[in-house]
Amino acid sequence: MSDELNEAPGELPLDGAGQRLRRAREQAGLSLEQVAAETRIPQRHLEVIEQGDFGALPARTYAIGFSRTYARAVGLDEGEIAREVREELGVPSANEVARASSFEPGDPARVPSRGLAWFSAFAALLLIGGGFAYFKDYFFPGAGPGPLTQPQTQGAQGPAQAAAAPTPAAPPTPTGPVVFTALQDDTWVKFYDANGEELMQKQMAEGESYTVPADAEGPQIWTGRPYAFAITIGGRSVPKLSEQDEIIRDVQVSAEALLARGQPAAEGG
Repeated sequence: MSDELNEAPGELPLDGAGQRLRRAREQAGLSLEQVAAETRIPQRHLEVIEQGDFGALPARTYAIGFSRTYARAVGLDEGEIAREVREELGVPSANEVARASSFEPGDPARVPSRGLAWFSAFAALLLIGGGFAYFKDYFFPGAGPGPLTQPQTQGAQGPAQAAAAPTPAAPPTPTGPVVFTALQDDTWVKFYDANGEELMQKQMAEGESYTVPADAEGPQIWTGRPYAFAITIGGRSVPKLSEQDEIIRDVQVSAEALLARGQPAAEGG
């Protein structure tokens, strides 16, 4: 009998969670360095995950959390990947399942730093002080200065005069090139058109700008730091795509699409 008969028919090697993540990353045309920049997971940990060596990570919660974040970055079902990682690690305790579902180590924005805690305490004190100042007259009537009265002027304006007051003109709608300027170093971004053709992909340095081609059809953006880009249209600032630390993808960035998201802000300097 040949060697081919020694293998059971119909049995194929099954890919683990790490192999599925690596294959999805390669299909998306991303390098490990780009995924690390987008997810903020150290590249050495990503290599361990792709090898399926989850036991080499600091703890099970890190293995599950990192894998969920990695799956979200490459478009896989993060819940399914997390379930496969748990199976490869063995059945975890109930406490570990709860921690893995509520805390993802790959997302540093959810881990409050000591500086953030002090800032929150200071903000709470300011809020208490402001509330006291606002309601001071309610709790201590007569403590402040008396009300100011405005003397009446002879010949008060009639309804016709009030109606004649000019209304402020609306600011002009900005036109011109769409420019994205990075506000942080090592900010990975990819621009592409409606057909998926790449316009630009790189890690931009702080202060570096990119002008979206005016002839690009349906230009779109993919980045993990939407809050790290200032956007202008013809030199006038428009609101950021997001103020949250999140991954955005397939977001239209033409001048018309950006203006449709909200009213333009003040003119940029």
